[in-house]
Amino acid sequence: MTTLLAPFPASSTRLQRQDEFDLLCALSRTELSPEQIERIANWNLSALDWSAVLRLAEHHGVLPLVARNLMEHARGLPPEVERSLRSGYEANLRRSLWFSAELTRILQHFGRRQLRALPYKGPVLAQSAYGDLGLRSFSDLDFLIAPADFERTKQALAEIGYRPSAGLTAPFERFFLRTGYERSFDSAAGRYLVELQWALLPHFYGVDLRVEDLLARAGKTVAGGGEVPCLSLEDSVLVLCLHAAKHLWTRLIWLSDIAETLRSQFRTPAIDYPLTFSRARVLGIARVLGVSFWLVKNVLHETLPKPAEEMVAADPRVPALGREFAERLGRGAVYDFESTEYFRLILKLRERRGDRWRYLWRLVWTPGAGEITVVRLPEALFPLYRIVRIGRLMRKLLLRAES
Repeated sequence: MTTLLAPFPASSTRLQRQDEFDLLCALSRTELSPEQIERIANWNLSALDWSAVLRLAEHHGVLPLVARNLMEHARGLPPEVERSLRSGYEANLRRSLWFSAELTRILQHFGRRQLRALPYKGPVLAQSAYGDLGLRSFSDLDFLIAPADFERTKQALAEIGYRPSAGLTAPFERFFLRTGYERSFDSAAGRYLVELQWALLPHFYGVDLRVEDLLARAGKTVAGGGEVPCLSLEDSVLVLCLHAAKHLWTRLIWLSDIAETLRSQFRTPAIDYPLTFSRARVLGIARVLGVSFWLVKNVLHETLPKPAEEMVAADPRVPALGREFAERLGRGAVYDFESTEYFRLILKLRERRGDRWRYLWRLVWTPGAGEITVVRLPEALFPLYRIVRIGRLMRKLLLRAES
């Protein structure tokens, strides 16, 4: 998507202005009640720092929603601001249409090679949850594939002009298939345009939601002018909450994704909440769903379906965690996703003691891209990457203790 302003600073010391952030929260939805429309119409626009509004909207991934809702409902919008909003909305729509056409091209090629891939997020989410390609921004196409199909799918992408973004030798690629979960691909049109994911999260998170199960339960939706496979509604809720939690809910768009998917209770078919929550409990991520729903209700001020309210109420730790993450979101906190602070917060999101121990064990013993970057070992010595991993973690702990 075309960038209107400089990106939001990657520093938690630069706080978001509360008025501008509150406005984004009010605008980050596809459907507005008459009361919400009236509130936006009467907003004191003259008190806003519009450069901050636009910058924050891009940072939080909600510029298309903000633009559409402001242009339709705000009174006294400055002309230069309206031009910027319209330009951003139209640029996002053009990019989304290109990705939608590319999704169709890639899926058709996969079909000719008898490869099964499940697109999620991107055009599929924009169409199924938001009902409009232009209302959600995205910068790549994500495909879930069975791990056993990675090599064939990689070859199929090469046949239509896609190459891995990072070059890995065959031994390192096999190693990464065991310890990682995704690889990015470039084409002549740009970098990091396609992601193949054989797992939803890195192995060390200890959430064993198998892609093969998601593929087996997949449904169909319309995107790119044709029918495409998609996650079931129940799996969409699980996947979107997991994705938001992995990033510690640091962008409003991830809350909007969940809110718009929950809104599907008023569509056909509706979400089977008992089935969704049963799967969440088996996976040990009921707290992740509870915090996600709490944030949707208390940050976006969305009305939750009764089953989602019950999920929030089922865990007494959810409100405190929700307030902690809402406060961090409100001040624009960012994280080093390899820091001890990040690992500590993820640990708090697991409700079962056994899952917390498994997470810690895998965290310590599962090497990843960071270890490969530090040193390139011959394949026979790959087990030593566990030692490299422990050394890097110990160094982080020491640096934290000294700071």
